[in-house]
Amino acid sequence: MTTTPDLPSAEAAASSGPATAHASPSIIDSFVARNRAYAASYHDGGMDARPVQRVAVVTCMDARIDVHAALGLDLGDCHVIRNAGGVVTDDTIRSLTVSQRGLGTRSIALIHHTGCGLLDLTENFRNELEEEVGIRPSWALESFTDLEQDVRQSMARVRTSPFLLHHDDIRGFVFDVHTGLLREIAP
Repeated sequence: MTTTPDLPSAEAAASSGPATAHASPSIIDSFVARNRAYAASYHDGGMDARPVQRVAVVTCMDARIDVHAALGLDLGDCHVIRNAGGVVTDDTIRSLTVSQRGLGTRSIALIHHTGCGLLDLTENFRNELEEEVGIRPSWALESFTDLEQDVRQSMARVRTSPFLLHHDDIRGFVFDVHTGLLREIAP
């Protein structure tokens, strides 16, 4: 069951700044309020932008995946690149290139998951968007019907990218949202 955090009181929202133009506080108003509480005890640990473990993780934006907890990582250990489906797109390659060439990562973990929303979507999604707004999206949906095959495709896209320096430690997985376990996918 998904729960929504309590929103700040009207007085708290009113004191938080630009959001006062809204009729009622939004979830983002609660983020601002909670951030102030976080910042009050925040300590800059002096971490560098370079991930301590020299690894980048590409995964889905699905809110059920807590990457750091699932992989036993701490803040500063890795780069996390998230998008719908965790698919390797041109923008993913851009981020991985910066991660490797600019910030020293060497390993890449690609993690898809069970119950992904892209499993239920088809190219018709783009057609419906075009019909609704009058413009066809310039981006590919990258939906898929076979999780394992899509992980293999993602691994192949990373392995064949000429922009990436390190191709020797690239591994793909499916995360089970019901058990929390990773299942490795052979290339």
